[in-house]
Amino acid sequence: MENGRVIIAGGGIGGLTLALTLHGIGVPCTVVEAAREMRPLGVGINLQPNAVRELIDLGLDEEALHRVGLPIREWALVGLNGREVYAEPRGRDAGYAWPQIACHRGEFHMLLYRTLVARAGPDAVRLGAKVTGYRAVADGAEATVEADAGTETLRGRLLIGADGIHSAVRAQMHPDQPPIHWGGALMWRGTVRAKAPRSPASFVGLGTHRQRMVLYPISQPDADGLSLLNWIAEVTVEGDGTWPHKGWFRPVPVSAFIHHFDDYRYDWLDVPALLSGADGAYENPMIDRDPVDTWVDGPVALMGDAAHAMYPTGSNGASQAIVDARVLGAQMLRHGVTPDALAAYDAQLCGPISKLVLRNRGAGPFGLLNLLDDRCGGVFDNVDAVIAPEERAAFMAGYKSAAGLAIDALNAAPPTIPAQARVA
Repeated sequence: MENGRVIIAGGGIGGLTLALTLHGIGVPCTVVEAAREMRPLGVGINLQPNAVRELIDLGLDEEALHRVGLPIREWALVGLNGREVYAEPRGRDAGYAWPQIACHRGEFHMLLYRTLVARAGPDAVRLGAKVTGYRAVADGAEATVEADAGTETLRGRLLIGADGIHSAVRAQMHPDQPPIHWGGALMWRGTVRAKAPRSPASFVGLGTHRQRMVLYPISQPDADGLSLLNWIAEVTVEGDGTWPHKGWFRPVPVSAFIHHFDDYRYDWLDVPALLSGADGAYENPMIDRDPVDTWVDGPVALMGDAAHAMYPTGSNGASQAIVDARVLGAQMLRHGVTPDALAAYDAQLCGPISKLVLRNRGAGPFGLLNLLDDRCGGVFDNVDAVIAPEERAAFMAGYKSAAGLAIDALNAAPPTIPAQARVA
């Protein structure tokens, strides 16, 4: 079975992290990626400390991560009147042993790709090919692959579906799954060069669950104090749960939505002026998938968005895909390159992460803004009189625990994969 090779369907963040992990523990693998060329696509993402820990253990040092982003030091929620609702330090400032990194998704993706090619060679990633189905066989899995030259079959010891929210592997594994879920929230994303609000390393959420802005820098400030800011403008509209357009990520002019934020003007931030400085925007719905009861079918497993596509309200999507990859590697160290390893991975993560998917659907950490809106319409003189400090702190602690971000537990946990560990 080609020396125990693992086939990875999809060369996104999760698939490349898994390939780097498997290479590190001595398991041969091939990434099958539909794109004909790797390019730095997307806008900003946050890498939580639990994921940064795994990346550093994988050999990506902080200097490399800082070249594609910067450490976020504060996370803040702000009401409609521009006043602080809740703020806390993040990363090392909060007591984690690792930073939280805000970065350009495309540049981070390319960092993973370049690192994999440097370590495993250019043949580690097969571009311009897509896994469209699979079949379990006596000693592994056969993947059906479509490419320009036609359809072929690849054989491997295991097949890992890292092929995103539209996963063909998941569609075969769960043929009766409901369609992609859209809760009615529209997002417009983009970047702009401007002075970061609050501080050069602050993540800011502003507004209510019906209408909000998210802003954070993804580069260090330049000599003029300007950073590349990632922004997300979000509005909830009436809908039946089904996205009415064909495209999922389409360019639109800022003029198509800027009017929703005309009143978001404060002495420390002018949202309309900031949006007006952007070159353009991408519109996409806030979507996820209903959890399934298993991510595994014998020698085949799902990971990343294919397993647990979730709302981006907690900045968990990319981070959890990285953790998935490392847990898969750890279970192969324990059980070999076998279906038993996939079953152990499924038992460890499927249940708790499925709960996180539903928790994010309920607004995740931004649920504090929902609570504020319910109690005072987002406008207040003294936030303590609306939501007591203890209630705010308990709310955030509950979310961190569910997301695997409890500080003491994460800091005390042993490495997911011990240094120099290899599959026998």
